Amino acid sequence: MGAMDCLFRDMRDAVCVVTGANSGIGMATAEALSRQDARVLMVCRDRKRGESAAEAIAVQTGRTPELHIADFARLEDVRTVAASIAASVGRVDVLVNNAGLITPTRTITEDGNELTFQVNHLSHFLLTNLLLDKMRLSRDGRVVTVSSDAHFRAFTGINFDDLTFSKDYDGFTAYAHSKLANIMFCYELARRGEAAGITSNAVHPGLVGTNFGMNEGGVVRLFYRLARPFILSAEKGARTVVYCSAAAELGGISGGYFYKMRPKPSSPVSQDEGQWNRLWEESVRLTDMTA
Repeated sequence: MGAMDCLFRDMRDAVCVVTGANSGIGMATAEALSRQDARVLMVCRDRKRGESAAEAIAVQTGRTPELHIADFARLEDVRTVAASIAASVGRVDVLVNNAGLITPTRTITEDGNELTFQVNHLSHFLLTNLLLDKMRLSRDGRVVTVSSDAHFRAFTGINFDDLTFSKDYDGFTAYAHSKLANIMFCYELARRGEAAGITSNAVHPGLVGTNFGMNEGGVVRLFYRLARPFILSAEKGARTVVYCSAAAELGGISGGYFYKMRPKPSSPVSQDEGQWNRLWEESVRLTDMTA
């Protein structure tokens, strides 16, 4: 079954925020939601690429997404874009946390965090929390977080003793760690958001054929090259993201991990509720949230 074969809820003018929307899964998701007549807000790091993507989506769908610029390597950018979005909409119906990276080199951001952990997890944690008031105004607010089965590699759990990977940095390990954080954040948000009527689900999109991972060195880059014949298109990779965002049958369903539009078990360590709460508290501290 494809994403377009399921029964969508009425998405006409639903307000959908998609991060990392200038290419790959994010752009494919923004286009698919635009086809459902949703009002799509694209959050992109690069203005030129964002404008090009928005124009391409407008040609394909007849609806022009709204562009918002933020570099998730800077938490101040996240705060600014959240305020900009909140000022421009009455509510948010869907938030797709998709932006991400993998890098071979350990980098510390100006906020003092390891780059992969900040871009893939902390910035989405902050953006989501800053938009929750707007999501509470939706009749069916949904947070969809793009994770990955790479999280299975982080089998020992969140490395709370060294979140900046100051020892033995490895790009793929840091990526797997951030994807585990995505799932734990999704589960804890589901637990906390239930009373407010906001659902939270995570997605494994599959191995998708974008430029993602090609800047990584060594084994990871070789893996992506060898796996090319088996890699999905961005459109196919986005199907489960769109499904979790728009499928009528998922109304009220929260705290799931989805692949090929079906729930699947995440790793055993990802289901450690004590780590969910600890990660939430650490994320509040690292993003300097006041609540």
